[in-house]
Amino acid sequence: MDKKIVVIGSLNIDIVLNLARLPREGETLSLSGKTINFGGKGANQAVAAKRQGSHVDFIGAVGKDSDGDSFINLFDKEGIGFNSIERKVDVSTGNAYIMLEDDSHNTIMVLGGANMALTVEDVEKHKALIESADVVVAQLEVPQAAIDYGFKIAHENGALTILNPAPVTNKVLPSILKNTDLLVPNETEAAALLNLEPTTEIDKLVERIPLFERLLGVKNFVVTLGDQGAFYNVNGDWNLVKALKVDAIDTTAAGDTFIGTMAAHIQKDLSNIVDVLKMATAASSIVVTRDGAIPAIPRKEEVIAEYEKM
Repeated sequence: MDKKIVVIGSLNIDIVLNLARLPREGETLSLSGKTINFGGKGANQAVAAKRQGSHVDFIGAVGKDSDGDSFINLFDKEGIGFNSIERKVDVSTGNAYIMLEDDSHNTIMVLGGANMALTVEDVEKHKALIESADVVVAQLEVPQAAIDYGFKIAHENGALTILNPAPVTNKVLPSILKNTDLLVPNETEAAALLNLEPTTEIDKLVERIPLFERLLGVKNFVVTLGDQGAFYNVNGDWNLVKALKVDAIDTTAAGDTFIGTMAAHIQKDLSNIVDVLKMATAASSIVVTRDGAIPAIPRKEEVIAEYEKM
């Protein structure tokens, strides 16, 4: 039976601006291109999980506008449950402005829009989806109160919860962290939560393991390290799963694809964490070789083929 996943998260229209490098203060640079795509961390993760064969429902919000209509049509096409997406009449669908440099690095600015209008009451309307879920995934591009309520319902009903603490913040509600089974930040997000400087050095990450439990109350976590791979501390064991070497052209949806793939394959007791991280790494290695966010996310057969090379 397909795994049931509920994503509580963001839906953005991405405006991607291509440029050689970021401008300095007061400097004007020419763009080499511009594209408009579907995105938002929640949407990306939901599509990634669905394309890995899971049953996915989405709890979120869009404006009552053409962008919102487009998202409903996209999810209908992808086979993602969209009846739990609220339509907000007084605010527009969210946007992300992505500055994509020639070296594939990106800088992202987000206008929350309808995402930030998601309420506890909106989540409560669709709590039956959470009550029947195997996995509930959230990020921080919607109000934390909505996530807090969703994770509370998830834990009361035995679902595995995965939190991606992005965008970067050092303030996550303790009640959310208490109900988080697996925390998945990148190195910058992990450092912010611990009020430390970012690091990709394994020795330093090992030294920080006790801080995750002492400061955050989280025992199980994965820190994604870009082209270095993913460091994990799960069920008392830690190690590094190395990334595959590829020629990256756009890293926009890499982390979200990683998390969506994890959600689709992880077991509730996290006992298959190494294999899952290899699958997620394989998925990310594919997405960074393609342009865009959702258009670049691979399907299950592609990920399995890449995984079998590892």
